[in-house]
Amino acid sequence: MRDNGTKNILLVGVGGQGTILASKILSEGLLRRGYDVKMSEIHGMSQRGGSVSTHVRYGEKVASPVVPEGCADVLVAFEKAEAARWLHYLKKDGALVVNDFEIYSLPVLTGAAEYPEGIIERLKEKVQKIKCVDAARLAEELGNIRAQNVVLLGALVKALGLEGPDWKSVIKETVPAKLLDLNLKAFDAGLSQ
Repeated sequence: MRDNGTKNILLVGVGGQGTILASKILSEGLLRRGYDVKMSEIHGMSQRGGSVSTHVRYGEKVASPVVPEGCADVLVAFEKAEAARWLHYLKKDGALVVNDFEIYSLPVLTGAAEYPEGIIERLKEKVQKIKCVDAARLAEELGNIRAQNVVLLGALVKALGLEGPDWKSVIKETVPAKLLDLNLKAFDAGLSQ
């Protein structure tokens, strides 16, 4: 289900984690590298901590913005339970970049459900190319946990083999000036993973 060598990336997380901002930086960076890029956002009660997914497809000529199930070259999960929830989108030899981070849903917080145990271990049994990143810890060490999205973006860029100076200029043009230094450091932290 690929057209003209199109690459498929799915970014998933929980509302408020910065999934969409990371996707916008990714899309702009890919456009500047000369790719045709299509992006589609899906918000599922994102303001209340619900699932958020962003499909990014790039290549010579991209027809649709939606990544078909089983066709994602890379799945980036901003929260580990979301990795398990969206894993069926990853193709057999695809790569998984997963944030080793937990966000508890309302049923878990109220005691009506339990957060699943051993998610990372189960993911490692199913996916050969997996990169676990403690993006929240890295972002906190830099001064703000909210920068974990840009840490994960750096890890994704490395996984795609698309390192280069263009990314920092896109970040400079996208994030507020007061958060620029933090986000540039967060991107570098992700690249080093």
